[in-house]
Amino acid sequence: MLRLWRWYQNCLAVHPLKTQVISSGVIWGFGEIAAQSVTHLTVVNKKTTNEDNKELHINWRRVATTSLFGMAFVGPVGHFWYEGLDRFLKTKLQYQPKSMRFVATKVALDGIIFGPLDLFVFFTYMGFASGKTIKQVKEDVKRDFLPALILEGGIWPIVQVANFRFVPVRYQLLYVNSFCLLDSCFLSWLEQQQDAAWKQMFKNLSLKEHKNKES
Repeated sequence: MLRLWRWYQNCLAVHPLKTQVISSGVIWGFGEIAAQSVTHLTVVNKKTTNEDNKELHINWRRVATTSLFGMAFVGPVGHFWYEGLDRFLKTKLQYQPKSMRFVATKVALDGIIFGPLDLFVFFTYMGFASGKTIKQVKEDVKRDFLPALILEGGIWPIVQVANFRFVPVRYQLLYVNSFCLLDSCFLSWLEQQQDAAWKQMFKNLSLKEHKNKES
């Protein structure tokens, strides 16, 4: 394990962008496999009578699609985002590193900009990658975006406070990627839930607020 860690450190030092791209692809791929496993267990726990449903069949095409998202978006965008965010607060705003204002501003900007962008791109990309039409993708985004944003909004700020306060900038992406294993699992599972009843609560809440604004 120590040898693996040193190898990763060397790769990160020599090829930081390439390392983040590859590691993100691998992590999101494993997250998708975990998501399919969770979804499968959910079906089995419902006591289905079909024997075929009791055996887990991994959709490797979907795994490859999700892994590509990690490589093409999460890796490169996340790399430049966290490096650029740290540089912006230090040089432009001249905030003291590790200070409360420094950490709070990072968490806020990450939650307002990168978080929603990541969710929007994920659901849009997964929709088109599965062969859906523009209309279908729009409906999927309307169905999945708000529940994901609300649920993740209660978790990621806590994760990022520890990240921005205690983890050196060089390893912040590794820290985020480790939690992205769970995050990719959650997003893939959420996207596969389709029109689950609990999602309708968020949709109805959004429609209610929209009607109240109109009135």
